Amino acid sequence: MPQPPDDIDAVAVRTWCSLALEALGRDREAIDAINVYPVADGDTGTNLYLTVESAAAAVEAVFTAHETVPGTSAPALADAVRAMAHGALIGARGNSGTILAQLLRGMAEVFGAATGDDDHAELLREALRRAAESAYRAVAHPVEGTVLTVATAAADAAAAEPGPGSTAVARAAYAGACTALDATPGQLAVLGRAGVVDAGGRGLVDVLAALVGALSGEVPAAVGRRAAPALPPHFTDDCPAGGGPAFEVIYLLEADEDAVARLRARLDGLGDSLVVVGGDGLWNVHVHVDDAGAAVEAGLEAGRPHRIRITHFGPATLPPEQAQRAVVAVVPGEGLAGLCAEAGATTVLARPGELPASGELVDAIRRAHAREVVLLPNDAELRHTAAAAAEQARAEGVRVALIPTRSAVQGIAALAVHEPERRFDEDVVAMTAAAGATRYGELTAAERQSWTTAGVCQAGDVLGLIDGDVAVIGTDLAGTAETVLQRMLAAGGELVTLVLGDAAPSTLADRLERFVREGHLAVDTVVYRGGSQAAPLLIGVE
Repeated sequence: MPQPPDDIDAVAVRTWCSLALEALGRDREAIDAINVYPVADGDTGTNLYLTVESAAAAVEAVFTAHETVPGTSAPALADAVRAMAHGALIGARGNSGTILAQLLRGMAEVFGAATGDDDHAELLREALRRAAESAYRAVAHPVEGTVLTVATAAADAAAAEPGPGSTAVARAAYAGACTALDATPGQLAVLGRAGVVDAGGRGLVDVLAALVGALSGEVPAAVGRRAAPALPPHFTDDCPAGGGPAFEVIYLLEADEDAVARLRARLDGLGDSLVVVGGDGLWNVHVHVDDAGAAVEAGLEAGRPHRIRITHFGPATLPPEQAQRAVVAVVPGEGLAGLCAEAGATTVLARPGELPASGELVDAIRRAHAREVVLLPNDAELRHTAAAAAEQARAEGVRVALIPTRSAVQGIAALAVHEPERRFDEDVVAMTAAAGATRYGELTAAERQSWTTAGVCQAGDVLGLIDGDVAVIGTDLAGTAETVLQRMLAAGGELVTLVLGDAAPSTLADRLERFVREGHLAVDTVVYRGGSQAAPLLIGVE
């Protein structure tokens, strides 16, 4: 069996993400159980897992895209580490996940600028140092005894390791992190009272252990990781969170650095646990506040916030009674999200280039709060992610049926025949049949010259896809859409569904409705506004 390379390359980054995700998945509940700072809300392990899951998915996407390029063996290291950092940024959850995203960004800044002649051991030392320093800068009021302390100790230990090779440096960083983690109860009073180590630091130890495993082929044994004691029922009443802000607010923000500097100052005056990470125009903002609306309003003044998540820290209350059945649907734009919500579905927004991770789908299934759930992924690329989410929800006692919808128009067709009063199996069969009877098309623009099933396209050409394959190459959106519609209707149909994105011309809907009416008298047309979806036009023919 070949030995793993000591140098860090794209394959090592991929392995690192995979091992870290595996470790956090295994230890998630234990980390959740010791989460007492900054808020004893028991979700640090889950948040770290979801953050790394997003990072791993971004790295996998780079490898998948690279496989389509002939004559190359693997992506460049820079592409892999930047994808890892970007994936963590857009998927960061909670205080701990946001800080981890900045740690990974700091490392990516160093490795992303590496050349073929660089000493990888020295690069790793510098990357760990950059990670710790950038994380400290991202936190408005750093506190010792937290993940920041553990990250700094890892960087210090790596810098003190005299031996050559990346593996030796990674082992030293891991050992330093373990020692620092065990010291956290003596640095932070709330940890000492609870008798636990810092939950975020505990998760970082898992991530560093995974790095050792990716470089050496052997993940370190679980040492220096205290078991989680059972917290007394009154503990959360005594901890600082009891008198802290009422809401956690998180959002992605598109803004320039000057606007973000002003945002930091304003949010720092509104609450605490402020962490702002990112750069290059995209940021992840995390803060605990009493006025969630003011925190979001501050983001609107700074730029364009999206993926806004607000969590209430209030006292536990009895959950509402479970519904019998619910539908969870992934949608590509805000317009369809509103449409599906009106039809009673719980929605998950898939923004252009940002497919949701399995954890987001599981969260949506939980939010639906039903004994039975029909899951509509509405994208062929989500089939494995949706299957994983369905399995996890089933393990939690929810009866889940996954209908393999490959487009939003198939999901609309399935939702149109959904009847919660029917027996579950009958409802699933009817929804599956409606989705399966709907052919789907999509209009998009070619990003580069490439071979397609319809011939060679040039950058900027309009591509008309039918059932996932390129069927038409055109020069304008409306003309290509008419050709796609004509081909789809050649096999028959009773209803055409058009979903227009923001990029579609305002006159397109009228032109296509007229085209269908003049050529197919018995066919009805319905038009929806999809909002900021990736494709300017989606087509369904039932």
